Amino acid sequence: MNTTDLQQVRSMPLFVGLDDAQLGCIEPGEVIEVPASTVLVSEGEWLPFFFLVLEGEVRLSRTYDRQTILLGVIKPGNYTGEITLLLNTPWLATARVGKPARLFRLGEEDFWHMMTTCRSVAREIFHTAANKMRNLEGYSLQREKLVSLGTMAAGLAHELNNPAAAAQRAAAHMQQTTDKVQCLLCQLSRTLDHDHMEHLATASDNALQQLATAPSLDHLERSDRADTIATWLDAHSVADAWDVAPTFVSAGLDSAWLEEFTAKIPAASHADSLGWLEARLNLKSLLLQVEQSTGRIAELVKAIRSYSYMDQSPMQEIDIHEGIDSTLTMLGHKLKNLTVVRAFDRSVPRIMAYGSELNQVWTNLIDNAIHAVNGAGKICIGTSLEDDQLVVEIVDNGSGIPANVQPHLFEPFFTTKPIGTGTGLGLVISNRIVGDRHGGEIEFESRPGETRFKVRLPINRAQLPSSPTPANR
Repeated sequence: MNTTDLQQVRSMPLFVGLDDAQLGCIEPGEVIEVPASTVLVSEGEWLPFFFLVLEGEVRLSRTYDRQTILLGVIKPGNYTGEITLLLNTPWLATARVGKPARLFRLGEEDFWHMMTTCRSVAREIFHTAANKMRNLEGYSLQREKLVSLGTMAAGLAHELNNPAAAAQRAAAHMQQTTDKVQCLLCQLSRTLDHDHMEHLATASDNALQQLATAPSLDHLERSDRADTIATWLDAHSVADAWDVAPTFVSAGLDSAWLEEFTAKIPAASHADSLGWLEARLNLKSLLLQVEQSTGRIAELVKAIRSYSYMDQSPMQEIDIHEGIDSTLTMLGHKLKNLTVVRAFDRSVPRIMAYGSELNQVWTNLIDNAIHAVNGAGKICIGTSLEDDQLVVEIVDNGSGIPANVQPHLFEPFFTTKPIGTGTGLGLVISNRIVGDRHGGEIEFESRPGETRFKVRLPINRAQLPSSPTPANR
């Protein structure tokens, strides 16, 4: 580094307090010129350099949920790269030159020499790094919270849409079917006497009872029975025989039952009687569909309220199983191809806890397990009581956590997920909620084919802290 470059570097705020005897801590560095749009380093890469901007600017960005977010712009006099060197971790953001820049660059060995020989510089770098980490973690927590809420909302929208659409379709068909029942009943009342009408009502009630208890059939058997009934209906001049036959099959009726039904009715009214009976059965089926669909919607709404502890005190006596069940409901859209085993000990006592925060822990751990088995494996969730501690275990049969990864699991921003799909804060926040907020601990053990996370929560604790913990997944 020539004299001119050295003087420019020395004039920067970070080094302005150095005396001549201390210049040796920056002399090993070099000044480089970098054109605009050059990527110095990408998020997740390892590049052991400290950069101080002399001219131009460097833009830092980070990917959240596949969206690139600008974190800040490094102007002349400011620097970057110190966090990577201090923590010995890959870069947490992508550094791209925004305007043609002159940069002071210092390698890892020279950086540590500077930190050990120039106290004023080291003090400033430590202070700045701490602030950057605090700001980055806070921002990442908010982004993670928004992403988590968005993902959960999308899943719930999907889960709610299915029963809502089914109820809407059933309601639309109910009007048409009701009109058909009334129209055919009017026609039959003009052609049948009192005894015939009594027979219609009795047979209809019997058919509706059979509909409520009819066994489910596999597709092939259902198709065969529908073909047989449709052939019989067609022979009795029933319009749209192949369309109405499945209704009779669903009610568990066969051609023999229909033969007995029509035997007590004048032949001229056979078609209308069968049409009326089919419409009544169809109307009952549609009502059942609406009831089931709205029941499912109510169940999901109940799960949402339970998960968030809506309209309830943050800290209260809770049944841990209710929180786990509501979490599984909220994650239902991710569990469709998984086998979930509940091994609950229902005798474990209720505990005083922050229910909504513990639900975040279950969400993090279960979501990690889903990711570990690639959405198609087995997850077992168990509860037990050990030494005055309530223990929740979440076990998956994925490929396991590599041995070199395990020591870093609870480090901020450490993640094994692809860039942009995980912030590396889920386990950090879970550990804080369990440890700091509830006086418990999280343990884990992993080998190929089995990863087991254990959350230990004390049954009795004098007082829980009231300071808020950032909500995060």
